[in-house]
Amino acid sequence: MNSKALRRSGQPLARDTRDTWFLLAIIAAVVLPHLDHLPPWASAITGLVLGWRGWLAWRGQALPGRWALVGVLLITAALTWLSHRTLLGREAGITMLVMLMALKTLELRARRDAFVVFFLGFFLVLTNFFYSQSLLTALWMLASVWALLSALVLAQMPVGQPSLRLAATQAARTTAWGLPVMVLLFLLFPRIAPLWGLPSDAVGRTGLSNSMDFGAMAEIANDDTIAMRLRFEGPVPPPEARYFRGPVLGQFNGRTWRPAVMNFPGRSDALQVSGPALRYELTLEPQRISVLPLLEMSGEQAGTMRQVESLRLSRAGELQWQAGRPITERLRLDASAYLSYRHGPQQNSLVLQNYLDLPPGLNPRSLQWAADLRRQNRFASLEEAQLTPLLVEAVLQHIRTADFSYTLAPGRYGESTPHLIDEFWLDRRLGFCEHFSAAMVVVLRAMGVPARIVTGFQGMDNLPQDGYWIVRNSNAHAWVEYWLPGRGWLRADPTAAVAPERVMRGQALRPAPGVLAGVLGQINPTLWLNLRRSWEALNNRWQQQVLNYSRQNQFDLLKQLGVSQPDWTALGQLSAAVIASLGLFGAAWSLWQRHRPQDAWSRQRGQVLRELQTLGLREAAPHQSPGAWAQLLQERFGEAAEPAARLLREQEAARYGRSASAQAPGWRERRRWLAAFRAACRPCRS
Repeated sequence: MNSKALRRSGQPLARDTRDTWFLLAIIAAVVLPHLDHLPPWASAITGLVLGWRGWLAWRGQALPGRWALVGVLLITAALTWLSHRTLLGREAGITMLVMLMALKTLELRARRDAFVVFFLGFFLVLTNFFYSQSLLTALWMLASVWALLSALVLAQMPVGQPSLRLAATQAARTTAWGLPVMVLLFLLFPRIAPLWGLPSDAVGRTGLSNSMDFGAMAEIANDDTIAMRLRFEGPVPPPEARYFRGPVLGQFNGRTWRPAVMNFPGRSDALQVSGPALRYELTLEPQRISVLPLLEMSGEQAGTMRQVESLRLSRAGELQWQAGRPITERLRLDASAYLSYRHGPQQNSLVLQNYLDLPPGLNPRSLQWAADLRRQNRFASLEEAQLTPLLVEAVLQHIRTADFSYTLAPGRYGESTPHLIDEFWLDRRLGFCEHFSAAMVVVLRAMGVPARIVTGFQGMDNLPQDGYWIVRNSNAHAWVEYWLPGRGWLRADPTAAVAPERVMRGQALRPAPGVLAGVLGQINPTLWLNLRRSWEALNNRWQQQVLNYSRQNQFDLLKQLGVSQPDWTALGQLSAAVIASLGLFGAAWSLWQRHRPQDAWSRQRGQVLRELQTLGLREAAPHQSPGAWAQLLQERFGEAAEPAARLLREQEAARYGRSASAQAPGWRERRRWLAAFRAACRPCRS
């Protein structure tokens, strides 16, 4: 009778069908986090294969032949090559691993085939951490490992139909035994780069880049995930000083802004700081660029790395802090900044010509607008040091009064004209920070004022979480720097002119809430916000105490254990001692298990077997089940053996049936049962 017939008759599914479906569900759960990184064809084939395998188990039909699987494997290998141009490397390797595990389910003919699937499943769980080490990923992978262990326990129970609950309980008990070993290895295993730098959480979500395409995005969707966390040693900087300097863009080709090409020699950014330093701890989420967005203006010693010692920091020519490679892991560092500073040349020099270039033949109306403003009578007799602040203020006043709108959905610019700045500055006047900053730089350059765009972050959450101030990806921002004689480079933020709440409160415009957030917002306006803050505080503790557990933390632990001068040698010796102790303990445990007395079930089976042999059942053997013994009793003694046979069948159901318990009965229960069995055997003796 197949599974469908069993279903119609009201009987439970056959064990093979149930276990197969359980294993397929586990595989789907393990593969699910990979869907964002797999090619679409790989996700589709995996879903089809798992669904087909489940249907075959439901119908009780035969599995496909080996040559059919070989053909599908060759097709997937060819598609992997076309997608990744290689069969090696992380992306191609994970794609092939997913496909191999899915195809392996189509040849589950023996227990060894299931063990191969378990092995691939555990390895695929590990590969999820190549993409993310977040708390949510860790919890999901922990549940996946528990489910895989439960399936492994089921495979080790060949008799009867043990329940999934029984297998899950046994898997949890086994995991609990291994948990102390895992904690010890986590605390003592050396942090060797780049093993602790492989994963990257959501690379490239911040919106920061080494280039900026004006008007390329018709709509920008805010990403409220966390970009960095800060903890200040002293007072928190005021809102107008919460600028985090990232890539500086000075070259414009009419559509795209890029870092300036220094066609004219000279040093443009000498830094002079004054006043006390503002010291803070920064935990930075992964970026897709090699620039660290540090608080303006960071001093000569930007920070000391706590986690990735191989990452070298240097201050670039335009005062942004540069790493030697893109930041693909979470970083924690100590940094300092000065709120009172000057930077850039004090007098006009040739290097400033790099920040006056404009693409020829583009945006003629904006250039004419700038020239007309510059020729006004009130500016005619002013020197450059007096003129530049007035020109900047005139441009900002134009933004305040000319019906500009700050919006995250301005539509796409440049579809009908190559003059993007003209379209924004004089026609549509809809945009977000990049539009305003780009247009202001073009206008200032047209009036002879050196200017450039600075990108980074601006603002923080209103309240700290767990002592940390939160900067989100939605705080990504762009502003303007212009040069003033005698002062150097000064900041001007046109966004503050059109949307002052964006800068003074550090708040970005929010997109429409999702369905869940909207429903919770109607029930309680602060419920969704409080839930998100609680989760982020928990996730922050995971990051600070687990993900940021570094080599220095290991050395601190050695000091607490009494090591006066902790170093790699002491850490290695302690690790070797712990591993050796665990090995000796495991060997002693195995030896004791081999020679320990029989367990409760085995002792009871021996007592029953001796009782049967006193009845003359010499054919009863230790390897037989209680049900087989019950059949032997009835064959020898007929109806007189029915009470004893019933007790044996009940014992088999209690040990191997669907409602079987992993916990053996206590000695009182075993004693009562044995007394009842001996009493039931008396009619057989007479």
